Amino acid sequence: MRNAEGRGEWIFGRRPVAEVLRAGRRKVYEAALPQPFRGTGGELDEILSLLNTGGIAVRRMPREQLDRICDGGNHQSIALRTSPYPYVDLEDLLAAGEGAKDPLYLLLDHLEDPQNVGSLLRTADAAGVTGVILPEDRASGVTPAAVRASAGASEHLRIARVVNLPRAMQALQKNGVWLTGLDMPGKDTKPYTEIDFRGAAGLVVGAEGDGLSRLVRQTCDFIASLPMRGGVASLNAAVAGAVALYEILRQRA
Repeated sequence: MRNAEGRGEWIFGRRPVAEVLRAGRRKVYEAALPQPFRGTGGELDEILSLLNTGGIAVRRMPREQLDRICDGGNHQSIALRTSPYPYVDLEDLLAAGEGAKDPLYLLLDHLEDPQNVGSLLRTADAAGVTGVILPEDRASGVTPAAVRASAGASEHLRIARVVNLPRAMQALQKNGVWLTGLDMPGKDTKPYTEIDFRGAAGLVVGAEGDGLSRLVRQTCDFIASLPMRGGVASLNAAVAGAVALYEILRQRA
């Protein structure tokens, strides 16, 4: 949420706040705690210690005000006003891949739900993804809601936003990255377990409901599908992406 009282945005929830502080990639303007404040122990004590070590100002406010600046989200008695998410350039992702043994990229094709984006970012961090690429238009960025859904994992990832996703895909391919898109089973798709994900690879996850856009699909080297044997026609984008990412890890083990 954009802060109405000053520059920046509010990140809230104990795990997201802790990861913002641990990562140290954002400018932190202040922290907010409810007044009266009764929470102690565990992760919250660690957060208070990190705030003290970093010399970050702590503001006490009525709980109703804290609820309001967090848009009614479950803030768990802590919020940070920070600079926006520190995106990197596509060139930085390419450079990181050149120095990796088996670089792995995650590309999100116009996912608009920050919950899905955050969930995929959490899985990407767990899977050791080299970098994530998001389109600038008609897509969720790394918003506070996405940070919350990622449990703060977004703060440890390299994420780039690009104007043209197919062009970014072509840049990856020129660097030797083979790109596989996830789509519904069809004549031109292969089961995801039959794709060779070893070496430099990228996984492209399509938008909720619409799947892969036409140009993105055409740019992919392979199209993979997950088996669908029930009455539902498709999987949630975040679930499908997570299944495929862990298949990649299985093959590389």
